[in-house]
Amino acid sequence: MLEIERRRTTNETDVTVKIDFDGSGETSVETGIPFFDHLLCSFARHGRFDLDLQVNGDLEIDDHHVVEDVGIVLGDVVHEAQRERVSIERFGSAIVPMDDALIMMAIDLGGRTYVDIKIEFKKEHVGSFVLDNVKHFLRSLADAGCLNLHTRKLAGEDDHHVAEATFKALGISLARAIQKDPALAGSTPSTKGNI
Repeated sequence: MLEIERRRTTNETDVTVKIDFDGSGETSVETGIPFFDHLLCSFARHGRFDLDLQVNGDLEIDDHHVVEDVGIVLGDVVHEAQRERVSIERFGSAIVPMDDALIMMAIDLGGRTYVDIKIEFKKEHVGSFVLDNVKHFLRSLADAGCLNLHTRKLAGEDDHHVAEATFKALGISLARAIQKDPALAGSTPSTKGNI
């Protein structure tokens, strides 16, 4: 797997990422939104990705642009890492418990974007982080990564646990989808012959 670096600069944000998909879960994340940092560290730790992510953004407005652009950049690097889409499992899923929360996540690196998110929160925020941006992050990542993503909240009362279990499930599902399958021997996991 490749170690990929990417930078995205707009009038709203400046996002720099370096990710090693064959890492051990080491992280250095600074978005300016402490709970979002925590979620991204959970994603990388449980996906076993080494993630260095630094963001300067217009947080004086709100956290929407930072969350969106981080999703876009991470989606871009997932897409770049899997551009050939050969010898990979392609599909990945996880059911992740975290105390009261239980989250199901399934993804397909099939090159087509589809997003179906059934997660609801009881509050608007955890800390300064707007919880509705969990959905926005997932959509932004899936759009930029050209991947199919379904997630469900099967249980959960504590919004912190629901959000964190979602990011853990994303990391685990992605790690499983990008895993190499030696039985494919360089072929594409599709009956079409390519994706």
